[in-house]
Amino acid sequence: MADPALKAALNTGKVIVAPGVYDLISALIADRMGFRALYVTGYGTVASYLGLPDAGLATYTDMLARVSQIATMTKTPIIADADTGYGGLINIRHTVRGYEAAGVTAIQLEDQVAPKKCGHTPFREVVPIEEMVQKIRVASDSRSSEDFLIVARTDARTGYGIDEAIRRGQAYAAAGADVIFIESPETEEELELIGAKIDAPLLANMVNGGKTPLLPANKLAALGFQISIFPATGFLATGAALQSAYAELRDHGISTGDTPMHDFPEFHRLMGFEDIWAFEKKYLSPESVK
Repeated sequence: MADPALKAALNTGKVIVAPGVYDLISALIADRMGFRALYVTGYGTVASYLGLPDAGLATYTDMLARVSQIATMTKTPIIADADTGYGGLINIRHTVRGYEAAGVTAIQLEDQVAPKKCGHTPFREVVPIEEMVQKIRVASDSRSSEDFLIVARTDARTGYGIDEAIRRGQAYAAAGADVIFIESPETEEELELIGAKIDAPLLANMVNGGKTPLLPANKLAALGFQISIFPATGFLATGAALQSAYAELRDHGISTGDTPMHDFPEFHRLMGFEDIWAFEKKYLSPESVK
């Protein structure tokens, strides 16, 4: 069931900062840190599950299984990437219903030509604006709760300019999208223009190493944004830590702890081992059979 807290938070005047999560370790850690939303990144999920680029290679079934498990194991409202909706209009309806039933609070749908590509890479094409407007209408009509939010993303900026991206954002808001996501604006001035021209809740994509300048939450709020996602922060940090730790093993034959590591007993608690131990003590210990 969609969490109404996310929709309510859009009107507080403060930016909702959502870290990117891509597997259950990243999701469980982020879920305990007090964020008001988590963002299930398509890039990170595809990379961690398939080891492939975010280029439309994962299916609806692939993504739903992982999104559903993350939603089941966490309490924080989830914004989840659903690419282009995995097909035509009937697929959009099926995807929206599936994500909502899985416990997602907001679904992100984009206007790229399938197969889609990562938003901060070249050679992206977009469908006609009318086609995406119809997808948004179907998505809006297919949800069972108004608390389940439709995030409409346009990838028009890179190939067609900021004016076309804003025109699409305005049209998508008019079609019923709850949040507008203009992908990869390239300057702070473009972010300011988006905030001034689109009368709807706005999402900013803060990608470490991407095309858009990284701005703090208070600055984005002043520019008119309500949500700030950091999809790559988690998997880029994890990749760097693993590379460091494995290099130490390769070069020295031992792990000395020079690479920062999570406390192992605390990691047991994160994974829920305390529940297992309590169960075993109750039912499997010698005392339990006396």
